[in-house]
Amino acid sequence: MAMRTAPLLFRRRAAAAPKPLKQHVAGLCAAAGHSALENGSRSGGGEGSRKRWVELPPFAPLDANAAARAISRRDGGEGACSNDTAIRWVRRCCPHMPASLVQKLFRLRKVKRNLLTADTSSTDGIADQLRLRRDRAIIVLNKPPGMPVQGGVGIKNSIDILAPLFEDGSSEAPRLVHRLDRDCSGVLVLGRTQLSASIMHAIFREKTADALADGTQQVLQRKYVALVIGRPRHPKGLLSAPLAKIVLQDGKSERLTVCAGSNPASVQDALTEYRVIESCPQGYTWLELFPRTGRKHQLRVHCAEVLGTPIVGDYKYGRQAHQNWMPLPIPQAMDVEMLKKRKLPFGLALGGGSVAEDQPQLHLHCKQMILPDISAAMQRLQSSESNHNFSDLEKLSFVAPLPLHMRLSWEILKSVHK
Repeated sequence: MAMRTAPLLFRRRAAAAPKPLKQHVAGLCAAAGHSALENGSRSGGGEGSRKRWVELPPFAPLDANAAARAISRRDGGEGACSNDTAIRWVRRCCPHMPASLVQKLFRLRKVKRNLLTADTSSTDGIADQLRLRRDRAIIVLNKPPGMPVQGGVGIKNSIDILAPLFEDGSSEAPRLVHRLDRDCSGVLVLGRTQLSASIMHAIFREKTADALADGTQQVLQRKYVALVIGRPRHPKGLLSAPLAKIVLQDGKSERLTVCAGSNPASVQDALTEYRVIESCPQGYTWLELFPRTGRKHQLRVHCAEVLGTPIVGDYKYGRQAHQNWMPLPIPQAMDVEMLKKRKLPFGLALGGGSVAEDQPQLHLHCKQMILPDISAAMQRLQSSESNHNFSDLEKLSFVAPLPLHMRLSWEILKSVHK
């Protein structure tokens, strides 16, 4: 966890020497370098004084992995608390700094809590439209198709870059805890604090580990809706097919494929439940998909290579099925407003991409996610009790409506039956 410079967030003068912190979401900032020790107390202010401060990740003296195991298995939370102090937290965040220097920073009151808030920009209400829920611990979004989750080369807008827009008056930007493919849409969860994000990260890992161990229904559940080309042989089933990464002939591109290789380091077990919602006479099928494990491109590979029914709009794993693609006619009774194409902020577009288009968008949507009430769990962890019971922790269900291109495809295919 590297430090980052944040000169505009800190006061010029240090606050009182910190006591052991009970607010796990509060940030810490420290004077950066030996020069701050020598000059900070004599500086009268100005830009140079502010630049000597750096911001550390929020102080979180709890074991997120132990807490996630207790929440996932709905039992006691022994081991979730640790005896971390603010000094130990600074040393953990700054391993390059000598212990003597860290102690000196505290003695000279060069470490303080950052209580200032960051500014947010106006987004014409787009943030409110995408946000399904916000509590003390998490923010739940309905991610639009075409929006990358993470930034990278050539990417101007992504969920992690735009994360501060989903906050109101917080100095911390929400953190990603899981991924959705760029062209996939639906429920996406962000952690509002480092602690909640760490717990959610660990819960997602526990979900995969527990599913592989005993196959029982876990505390974290996800349901996807997909439109596939073709029809599965069985109306429902459990797909157990390990995945491995391969490099394509160009030497640069990579993809995943079903592979029962002998090298366990390169093969990941993957489990997916599926259920047919409706089969259409034009050769398409609506599926519900329930990933028990969380592997990259798991649903897309399982649909294409195991079921033999690639997802509509998946040109990576269903290229051959799209070579003879024929768009379906738009019914005359279709609502004209649904067919209008409009531009949205952040380079997004509304409309198009249905089965009536020459190049349909990916028809894969995370419709529902069920997860434990992380906010209530954090309140219990931060209480004075040493043994935390999570057996009665409430489960929260979040549902994201289908994106417009999938709703259009549903209406078009439904009209064929009439």
